[in-house]
Amino acid sequence: MKLIVFGATGRTGPHLVHQALERGHQVTAVARDPSRISLEHEALTTVKADVTSVEALRPLLYGQDAVLSALGARRNREAGIVAQASRAVVSAMKESGTRRILVVSAAPVGPSPKGEKFAIRFLLTPLVRLAFAPQYANLAEMEEELAASGLDWTVVRPPRLLDGPGTGTYRSALGSNVPNGTSITRADLARALLDMLTNDATVGQVVGVAQ
Repeated sequence: MKLIVFGATGRTGPHLVHQALERGHQVTAVARDPSRISLEHEALTTVKADVTSVEALRPLLYGQDAVLSALGARRNREAGIVAQASRAVVSAMKESGTRRILVVSAAPVGPSPKGEKFAIRFLLTPLVRLAFAPQYANLAEMEEELAASGLDWTVVRPPRLLDGPGTGTYRSALGSNVPNGTSITRADLARALLDMLTNDATVGQVVGVAQ
């Protein structure tokens, strides 16, 4: 497949790019500074683009089979970028004819699932939601944008993201967060996104993932 990855120089994006190439996909990695992408591969194209500009994104999306977005804000004051970029991506996708999009959101955006432990539901999750409220509000706005887009979207909600090598396994829950799932490695999150690419059951769905 021909895939375009947004957020390619973040902390999850490089895993997406690397694993997509390993699976034999052709990848276009979009970044504000492509020089930060050190990976070289015959099936990889790096592009500099403003992810909030429909005009800049439209030509990049023609001929792509799917969009993978690992865009995220590092700090609360940068939170607005995600929804702003998603609006531009959705508009450019509609104009270019690309329909499949998978995006990374966050578990605290959604309600606590059934079976969640008391400490997680009533102590940990509320504290995390309070600390990162601007970012989660922006992610919720992104999710609403996708739900109303008419595209073949999937929203993936992980809990706390960890660096380091992947385990090769993860749990997932269609339509809800994973009960008592408190973390997942970024490598395993990338694996989950790529696994969902051709899984029709995830289209138009929120999917929780966790270790």
